[in-house]
This record gives sequence, structure tokens and C-alpha cells, in this order.
Amino acid sequence: MANMNAVSFTKGGVENLTFGSIARPEPRPTEVLVRVDAIGVNPIDWKTRSGGGMYASFDTSSPMVLGWDIAGIVEETGAGVTRFRKGDRVFGMPRFPDPASAYAEFVVAPSRQLARIPDGVADLAAAAVPLSGLTAYQAIVDTLHVGTGDRVLIHGAGGNVGQLAVQIAKARRAEVWATEVSARQNVLKTLAVGHAINTDVDDFAEVAADMDVVLDLVGSDGSPVRALRTLRDGGHLVVLSSPDDLPSQEQLSDANVTGEWMLVEPDYAGLDALAAMLGYGLLKISLAETRPLDEVGVLHAIGEAGDTTGRLVATVWD
Repeated sequence: MANMNAVSFTKGGVENLTFGSIARPEPRPTEVLVRVDAIGVNPIDWKTRSGGGMYASFDTSSPMVLGWDIAGIVEETGAGVTRFRKGDRVFGMPRFPDPASAYAEFVVAPSRQLARIPDGVADLAAAAVPLSGLTAYQAIVDTLHVGTGDRVLIHGAGGNVGQLAVQIAKARRAEVWATEVSARQNVLKTLAVGHAINTDVDDFAEVAADMDVVLDLVGSDGSPVRALRTLRDGGHLVVLSSPDDLPSQEQLSDANVTGEWMLVEPDYAGLDALAAMLGYGLLKISLAETRPLDEVGVLHAIGEAGDTTGRLVATVWD
């Protein structure tokens, strides 16, 4: 059996990430083997490494490999695959919330959980999109059904998901309102948000009103409950932080709105839509730091410090 380099982990700090050789996976029917060129590093990665996040889904009896966001080239196809051929450039977020073992030179993924990378889009940018992009797309498009003229409030828009949610909503010709702290107001300016709210200065629940939909990416300080005051009758709230942050059914009913918690899932249709937006220049990806795979711990440390608003990406092959 062939081997490959990968970064495995045990529960704990950055020092618990180990670069070394493990067995290379083989594609089963309907799967493809991807030669990984770039890997997006997300908050769920370091949360899982610390024992939170998706840690419970890992098998601790075998090498545990973090990561979900990948961009690379199809190296081999399993039986029955019709979507891709060897040499196709692809990206995706396979298997989430189950392990995808993406911190590696090769990853096996169900073929229908990947999409082609458009010509002219770099692997670094493509690798930064899947998890945050699909989260934003599934919230804005599939769940909130945002369309032309809708008044949309995105609470906490300066993070990875929020930046893409703003761009997706704007591409759908919605009227976007967005909140962030003072230190991230420059992000909202870069995104050309029409209505930017500084939460260090103003209470967003007193500023925004008659919203058709609210996407709450914060969850803390009771923000989902306060967001109810910003919605029109019949409005719709989506909370991404935790199901525990969702207002009660009684609170939703009293406000005459609907609300739900959402968890992202693999979705090639959503990836295809994101790929088209990347190809047409409708999604701009800001990269904060790139490091080779054996230095992915540095990216974890940068992310955990919370000082960056751009994406973190590990590179695999020179």
C-alpha cells in the first residue's frame, strides 16, 4: 500500500499536530482520489483539534487527520464515476461533518461532493471557499431564499462566512445591512456594504428595522433574540452559531417570524453555483496567510488569535 504525507492530531493544543507518513487512501465506487494542492483552514479545525467541534465523529483508534476544504486535481476515479476524469481540477468540502482527512497529500471524496474549479481561479482561492461558501450559500439562497429587493441583515459580516454571505446576497440584488465591531468596519467598507452598523457604537436592534431576513453569525449576547426586533411580520431568522442560541418557539411566534438553526452539508449544486460566481468575479476571496502543510500549526495559532479577517490556506505540493 502506498503512503503519503499528512498532519494527524491528538486532542489538545497546536503541539498535538504531527506531520508524518500514513497510508494513502484508495477510492471506492463513486469516489475520486484527489491530489491535494491547497487546503482551507477553518475555525472548526482548531475547535475539533481542541476536543470540541466535530471531535466526537473521529475514530481515535486510527490516525486522526483534520480538515475539510480542499482544492486539487483528480488523480484516480473509482468505479461508476461519471462526473470527473483524471486531470480535472476540483474543490469541495467532502463528508462534513464526518472526517474528510484533508490535511494530506491525497484525499478520497464522493465525486458528487466536489465541483470543477473554473479556469483562471487559483487553487489557493478555491480551497478557501467550500465550507464558508457553502454555509453562506445554503443560508442565503436555500434557506432564506433571498432575492431582488429583499432587506437582509447579516450580523457579524466580517468573518469568513459573513463576507461571502454579503457578496452572495448582493449578487442576488438584495439590500444588504451588515454589522461588525469597530476593528472590522474596514471589511464592510471593502465589501461596499450599503448599510454598515458599528456594534461598538450602536445597538443593531435599534438601527435596523423591517428586515425581510436576518442571518445571525454571532449568537452571543442574546443577539438572535434581539434580532427579532429588526424583522418585519413574517420575516425569517437563521442562526448559525449554535442551536442553543435560537430563540424559543414562543419568542418566534410572539414576533410573528420563523427561525431555525442551520448546519452546512456537502452539496455539489451549491459548489457549482459558487464556482460560477468565482469564475465571473462575483466572489472575492481575501487570503490572510498561506503556509506549507507541515506548518499548518502556525495557521491554527494565527486563527485562534482572532486577529485576521482573511482566509488561512495550507499548500501541499511545490
